[in-house]
Amino acid sequence: MTDHTINPWHSRPIDVHRWSDHPEVKELVDRIWDGFLGEKIAEKTRGPKPRMGFRKQLRVVILDLYVAWLDDPRLSIGVSMSSNSYNTGSRYNALHISKKIIPIIEELHKAGVIDLAKGSYAGPGAKSNRNTRIRASAKLQDWFAKAQFDRDDIGRAEGEEIIVLKNNDNKPIEYEDTPDTYRWREELQAYNDLIANSFIDIPSLQEPKLEISKDLPPGATGDIDESRIIRVGDHNKRTRRIFSRNSWEKHGRFYGGWWQQIDSEWRSKITIDNEPVIEADFQGMHVAMIFAEEGLELTQDPYDLKGYKIKGYPPKLLRKLAKSLVLTAINAKEKKGAYKAFRAGFPKGQVGKRTKDEKLDVLLEAILDRNPCLGDYLFSDQGIRLMRKDSEITSLIHNHFTQKGIPVLSVHDSYLVDCRHVGELRQVMLDASEEVTGRPLRMSYNIPGREEFEDVDEAALQKHVHDLRWAVYEGEQSACEGYVHRLLRFQERTGRVISPYEKSMLKE
Repeated sequence: MTDHTINPWHSRPIDVHRWSDHPEVKELVDRIWDGFLGEKIAEKTRGPKPRMGFRKQLRVVILDLYVAWLDDPRLSIGVSMSSNSYNTGSRYNALHISKKIIPIIEELHKAGVIDLAKGSYAGPGAKSNRNTRIRASAKLQDWFAKAQFDRDDIGRAEGEEIIVLKNNDNKPIEYEDTPDTYRWREELQAYNDLIANSFIDIPSLQEPKLEISKDLPPGATGDIDESRIIRVGDHNKRTRRIFSRNSWEKHGRFYGGWWQQIDSEWRSKITIDNEPVIEADFQGMHVAMIFAEEGLELTQDPYDLKGYKIKGYPPKLLRKLAKSLVLTAINAKEKKGAYKAFRAGFPKGQVGKRTKDEKLDVLLEAILDRNPCLGDYLFSDQGIRLMRKDSEITSLIHNHFTQKGIPVLSVHDSYLVDCRHVGELRQVMLDASEEVTGRPLRMSYNIPGREEFEDVDEAALQKHVHDLRWAVYEGEQSACEGYVHRLLRFQERTGRVISPYEKSMLKE
């Protein structure tokens, strides 16, 4: 017997910008419309004709259900059943999805095409508040399995907004364009066009997906509280820039690429156009920015508390706790909330989870003794301001490489580029950080076995590049058949010819 139970917290918001003109997609949508919805929707939706036709709105819903099913058959989609949630003139609604989508969803559920879990509301700010959740039923999943289209046939609507402004409740809000927003959008669109035309994948991955532990931070748009599936491929590369708190001076970081949602070990296996990547990062970026604002250079590991002894905390653990406390305190508005957030950041059973306020006071005193310039910046909500500055650094790095046609992948304070451009990446990172902060910030390379704040000399870097290329071309990370198939499909779709693989490069 099919289990129709939906876990409402294993979900993501509906994506109203899915689109495809593939004939088989249209055929499936027409079959569903003619067989289950047509007359009933006409009876329910008297009044002015919507800007987006009913069948096309149904197509968006079916496409997003299909993508969710491909990603994870357990995954549901959060969708509002309030007519006030749909503004056809919003810059965040390029396909003009209207409140007419509500009866479409209701009729899909009545027809057994989707499973549905109703939303709940327990009062303002209640944690249990949530939208309705929908998911492809067993019937629709069977149709999906037999469909003559696949993930590569589904794209995104033209004109989708990539410069996002959110309010204090973290909800997107409307805004009037300015010279800055026009420029940011133009720059980011050029970046997205370059990334879309680049083959970014993992050669050792037979199936283009990764299961990521629930202990890792969720993606920018997810709210899943268990292990989740991350799709690797062309359809998961679009980047947006998100500003917060009704201000262009808050936040501004870049979100979207699938590489942002996986750990550094998997990122080290990525190739760009068949070339292995090097990841470089700014060390202690926000702390280094604070040092720069105080006219100082960060020359040591600010989290290393050697010489300080706190009973029951060995040096490695002490450093880990110190780092977490500093970063939490930079983002917090006051101490009590910071301490609570600090504990929430550790999984059950770890020491950080049960560290009491008194112990954190002692740890904080040791941190400030070693880094006195941090004092005025803790518990004063500095994180969102510093993110705005680091987003400018990322923007400069993106723009430099985009203008040269070289793809670079960003993960907020770290950057991946194919190994042939690693020297240029280093110089651009130094130049960009100096332009924004007034001095070049300390950076290094993410090499296996290297401790944070441990410098990497040229010999170690070149050895790492050699080992990477051997692993990709000859070793355990060499191309599997699934990767080669995806490469050939990419070349067919884009018309680009990327260095061909020899049969010897395939795994036996």
